[in-house]
Amino acid sequence: MTNLFTPIKIRELEISNRIWLSPMCQYSAVNGVPNEWHFAHLAQFAMRKVGLLMTEATAISPLARSTRLDTGIWNDEQVNKWLEIVKFVHGQGSKIGIQLWHSGQKASTTTPWQGQDYVTESDGGWRAVAPSEIAFGKLPKPKSLTSAEIDLIILDYQEAAKRAQAAEFDVLEIHGAHGYLIHSFLSPISNHRSDKYGGSFENRTRFVIAVVVAIRKIWPRAKPLFLRTSSHDWVDGGWTMEDNLELARILGPLGVDLIDCSSGGIRSDISYPVGPSYQVGFSEIIKKHSAMLTCAVGIITSAKQANEIVVSGKADAVMLGREFLRNPNWVLDAAEELKDFLDIEINWPDQYKSARQKINLKW
Repeated sequence: MTNLFTPIKIRELEISNRIWLSPMCQYSAVNGVPNEWHFAHLAQFAMRKVGLLMTEATAISPLARSTRLDTGIWNDEQVNKWLEIVKFVHGQGSKIGIQLWHSGQKASTTTPWQGQDYVTESDGGWRAVAPSEIAFGKLPKPKSLTSAEIDLIILDYQEAAKRAQAAEFDVLEIHGAHGYLIHSFLSPISNHRSDKYGGSFENRTRFVIAVVVAIRKIWPRAKPLFLRTSSHDWVDGGWTMEDNLELARILGPLGVDLIDCSSGGIRSDISYPVGPSYQVGFSEIIKKHSAMLTCAVGIITSAKQANEIVVSGKADAVMLGREFLRNPNWVLDAAEELKDFLDIEINWPDQYKSARQKINLKW
């Protein structure tokens, strides 16, 4: 029976388990270059046997960043720094993927702990862009992209994918969720265009399809391509589960191997029922009604909860984010908790094996 610790092979890549690190922005780069913080942040999870590590959302160009502290992959200096991290992760037996994004309507802000306020061009910011001139929350209206500008962004995605290959990443994930550029094209809430990129489902999906096709032209056939989606906008008239399923069916034959099922983010004033496994149903729908692999994400915290998601076939893998920040040893702890049920054995790093056996001392 497939469980959390069953290896999974996607194309020619074998990943040792189904417990993966979700992309989490660190807002710690300078000029898009990852540094010692990013090395330490990612290395700790590889050392502790996370099967697949995803980098934070990484900008395809300087204007694609959400903040001036985002990582990027638009030049060789960035590639070389990423390569150092990738080589270490590989040395620990884990795999690593990069998530590519364009922040779109949410660009040029301060960090979350600084309030995510808009940074003006006079203060070193830049003009946000989107399919339509619709403001997100307190941010100013973005500039509506022309067809020519859209073509250039598609090329930016392709060039970023070339650099991701040079950095020896195992997986490439396109960020198509949370109100960022690709999602804002998909959702009728943010896309009010009247040209070939707006209106019908076919037109609103044209941009992400073009990005996928451009990337697959140069991304190695042996390596997986993922897409993170907002599976539901949580608002009437927005992107729906049915839309998400149809998109998965379209993108599978074009070379997308897995849908990473998140949700929300298209507007700042929407509330939705956040709770344990609250997004797992989105993954389950795609699993049941398409040939696409899926990953579940969102308030997955316990080993039994995560294992049930995989065992029951609701997802092929799970991604953890904040729970890993709270407990980097989550994989090792889960193996201990589930070993009697799953008959598994996981190898601790030699340097940490002395801590594996807990000793209860009576004083």
